[in-house]
Amino acid sequence: MAVVRRMMRVAVSVCVLSSAGGAMAAEPASETSSPEGRTASDQASGETEAAPLSAGAAELLPKASAYEDLAGNLSAPPSLFPFVNDAHGWLRRHGTIAQFDNMNEMMGAVTAPTKGYGYKQGASNAGQYALNIVTDWNRLAKLQGFATHVIFIGRYGTTANRMFGDWLAHSQETYGGGGNVVVHLVMAYGEQHLFQNRLAIAAGRMSQLSDFAAGTVFCSFVNNSFCGRPKGASDSAYYSSYPASVWALRVRGRPWRRDVYVETGVYFAEEGIYSVAQHRTGFKLNGSNIVGEIFPVEIGWQPIFRRPSGELAYPGHYKLGIAVETMGRSENFLDTLGNPYADSGYSAARHSGSWSTWLMVDQRIKGSRINPQGGVTLMGGVVLNEPRTALRDRQIYLGATWKGFWAARPSDSIGLAVSYVHIASGVQRTERILLAAGKSLPYRATGLQTHQEVAELNYTFAIGRAMTFEPDLQYYHNPNGQVNLRDAVMMGFKSHIEIF
Repeated sequence: MAVVRRMMRVAVSVCVLSSAGGAMAAEPASETSSPEGRTASDQASGETEAAPLSAGAAELLPKASAYEDLAGNLSAPPSLFPFVNDAHGWLRRHGTIAQFDNMNEMMGAVTAPTKGYGYKQGASNAGQYALNIVTDWNRLAKLQGFATHVIFIGRYGTTANRMFGDWLAHSQETYGGGGNVVVHLVMAYGEQHLFQNRLAIAAGRMSQLSDFAAGTVFCSFVNNSFCGRPKGASDSAYYSSYPASVWALRVRGRPWRRDVYVETGVYFAEEGIYSVAQHRTGFKLNGSNIVGEIFPVEIGWQPIFRRPSGELAYPGHYKLGIAVETMGRSENFLDTLGNPYADSGYSAARHSGSWSTWLMVDQRIKGSRINPQGGVTLMGGVVLNEPRTALRDRQIYLGATWKGFWAARPSDSIGLAVSYVHIASGVQRTERILLAAGKSLPYRATGLQTHQEVAELNYTFAIGRAMTFEPDLQYYHNPNGQVNLRDAVMMGFKSHIEIF
């Protein structure tokens, strides 16, 4: 199928479009460039969003939307070399922003791991550098409403949570998928805006979970339970999630109100999109691994409520969506004859039509007179997955961020979030049978998996105009969803430098 290209996502931190979500106003309210602005590592490449609430929010892909005037909103946050994207510089005059950043996440276990499984207490660093290029072709070639987005990253290091036996939630979101190469293509796509920016059509190499089930608040946190989207949303190995992409076509429109959007698309699922063998560099573009299609649909409301004085001050995002697959996936309990495959020895049955659905909300409930972009924002949501094929059949998460509470440091922010993940009953039943028979377990488990809770607390502050530092504390209850593993406490930090 002839689908054009798309690629846009990095994972270290480079700022791109400063979006705004309009709502109860004639014109959308836009965020200003600031240390808290969007970075090139931003992952939420979906509809127009408010700028991230954390200075180090490096997992929100900025992207053009039907609610943005791309030519008017090209902007970059403060950087070490601001002349590169200066408003009157050569790049900006030619409708282009090229952003480059670096992000590091260092975490270490404070507690000792469970003995007898070969686990160890340790620390590790994971990081990435990212290059994000956005071009408005109206300025270059008079192609009104057309833009291209390209993202490259390089990732390094490893995540620390596996040292104590957890494989469900990376302590450092930036780990994985980068192929351990110098340059990895994340996304490359074109997007056309039509009907006074009320309709946007994008095609190319795209990441499904940067368009759907995405948000700007998630990467105020470091743990993969939250950043770059709730982990339950990417339970399927066929769902492309930053830094993986597939051939795709996505359509987003705002047919009724400027603050309400509907989007859908088709993402051509590929086998092994996270494996080194198939997608080490991200440049395998021939589609030979395509095994089916994924059809997501999402409807969202992006209000900006007013203060009693009439000033717009309280942005929010409310999203409801579902994704349905056409390819077959292995069931987690039954074999092809309808019996437990752990007992029969036959292969697991294949189930077509697996699905995932989500409800996600974030809302600023209190403003800040110190920082106009600050205040208290609450977030929460639920992700449900097809129980016959999922590992995580549901996730519930809650969180809050507070920015602009200290007059001497108006950009500082505090974040607190908790996540509950339930392991599908079919997985639990299979593991009970295997344990009783003395056999090894799937999913790298060393005990029965039932549920897991993760909590994270952080504090983000700016160092100069282009760097942020975020001390971080994480708590794992039932690592890997296993009650036989000791709870773990981790401490560390995330740093982000906007180079240009």
